[in-house]
Amino acid sequence: MAARCMPAPRLLIALLACVGLGACAAGSQPPAPTPQAAAPAEPADDASPFGLFLAGRAASDEGHLTAASSFIGRAAAAEGEPTYLKTQAFGAALRAGDIAMAASLAPDGSDVALGDRRLGLLVRGVEAMAEGKDKDAYALLTGPDMGYPFKTVAQLLAPFAAAGAGDAAAATARPDADGDQIVQFVGDLDEAQLDERMGHRSAAEVAYKAMLAGGDDSGLIASAYAGFLERRGRWDEAAALYSARLARNPDDAVAAAALARAVKHERAPPLGDLRQDAAQALLIPAASLMAQKQEALGLDYLRLALRLDPGSDAAWMLVGDLLTPADVAAARAAYAHVQPTSDRYVSARDKLAWTYQNTGDHDEALRLARETATTAPASRDAAVTLSDLLRADEQYAESAAILTKLIDTASGLPDWRLYYLRASSYEGAGDAERTEADLQAALKLAPDEPELLNFQGYFWIDRDERLPEALAMVQKAVDAEPQSGEILDSLGWGYYRMGDYKTAVAKLEEAAMLQPSIPEVDDHLGDAYWRVGRQTEAQFAWRRVLTLAPDDKLRERVEAKLASPLGPDAPLTPPAATSHP
Repeated sequence: MAARCMPAPRLLIALLACVGLGACAAGSQPPAPTPQAAAPAEPADDASPFGLFLAGRAASDEGHLTAASSFIGRAAAAEGEPTYLKTQAFGAALRAGDIAMAASLAPDGSDVALGDRRLGLLVRGVEAMAEGKDKDAYALLTGPDMGYPFKTVAQLLAPFAAAGAGDAAAATARPDADGDQIVQFVGDLDEAQLDERMGHRSAAEVAYKAMLAGGDDSGLIASAYAGFLERRGRWDEAAALYSARLARNPDDAVAAAALARAVKHERAPPLGDLRQDAAQALLIPAASLMAQKQEALGLDYLRLALRLDPGSDAAWMLVGDLLTPADVAAARAAYAHVQPTSDRYVSARDKLAWTYQNTGDHDEALRLARETATTAPASRDAAVTLSDLLRADEQYAESAAILTKLIDTASGLPDWRLYYLRASSYEGAGDAERTEADLQAALKLAPDEPELLNFQGYFWIDRDERLPEALAMVQKAVDAEPQSGEILDSLGWGYYRMGDYKTAVAKLEEAAMLQPSIPEVDDHLGDAYWRVGRQTEAQFAWRRVLTLAPDDKLRERVEAKLASPLGPDAPLTPPAATSHP
């Protein structure tokens, strides 16, 4: 079949890579945790349907999706309950991952919202595929009642249902992308895989090459094409693709493992079955929704993908990422699905460790990280995560030692990020000389990296050194990342140190709007307010700091400012209140 491919949407695919379908930079840590609500109490056996509904909605709002499905399902099962309750139960079952139940509850009828009816058709179609009823699934996915916004995903699944039903013509029919780049990209990738499955190997290879020519920021195309080459026994060509991917993305653990396999001529990755490939087709739309902050629908698609392929490591990782802020227990269970034989095992274990760190169990976080680093001694990601957790636990010397080993044993070009991370450890330990040396080494390797420019600039600003040079450096970082509240905070603090308090206030207010949950930003803003005579607003900003879980040192500084009439000039240990005039 002749390929008709268009370039993948580069920005979108880059986003997909960073939410789990590709490799992201090592050394980053999850965002600050949100408070975890206690598990909801089980309603009484004689609870009314309305009470069960309210309990289910509360559980859903708090992120306890399994409990929400149970409570709302019980409410909907009561005799005589209205249709909207069944619709609520359908949605709750879907989000909890009980697709068979969701399919049985799929809403229908004229009194049901059109979007809910269409989602119900999609769920029923996936459930039919999972049960091997591919002909029924194809009819549901392509029927006249299927429409926006679920028609795009239904079109991606329909060829696999057709292939399962033995309809070769429908299986190779191209979806109507109608300008949707995701449908076009996934459709191209699926077409190549289906061509290979049906023995059209030349057509599959033409399609892969055309897609690669359009760009492959995520590495998904290279991985699929290299697997195709391995199955043909073309090991050297596959290894070259993996090597090229690693040259651009040295942290891609999946590509590194695949390269090692190809070099040794080990067992080629087999084609997945139709349901596994259909599940893969759902992952890119799900990740795209996550990148667009449409987490609820993204989770729905991931649950459907897991119904088709319960062993999808990528899907479990994304589910864990979505559930982490609210339902930590469920997120940990999702990460635990990834087995030691998986290329994603180290990443899953690293994420698991951070769930403990972010909920205050630092000992368990470090235990898991040490265990992973021991189990995978060749994994840079495992070592970096252990170093990050040690630094977060103020064990700076060991953190720096791990990074030193990585720097000293690295092959190929040095990586600025390792110097950046070690500089963070040295800074935590109070070793200014080594911090400066590592920052300079990193800047030689990546002179335009905004995060690095900000670190070096702020390091000088906070020490009241080389202020004009530091301010220019941070301004360059702001120009590159204008929506970063942290970098704007550094710029505002630079103006503060230079004595331009009016400009400092303007920059710090902007930083506080962009990053409202960082206590250091409000601390700096309070100091700037005080200097321009806005003492009441300064005290409000400092009080806000105390609500944002500051570390002990910052808390002590802020409490001193609030307890003293001197504001930012207050001594660290303020005099007793009775000694104030």
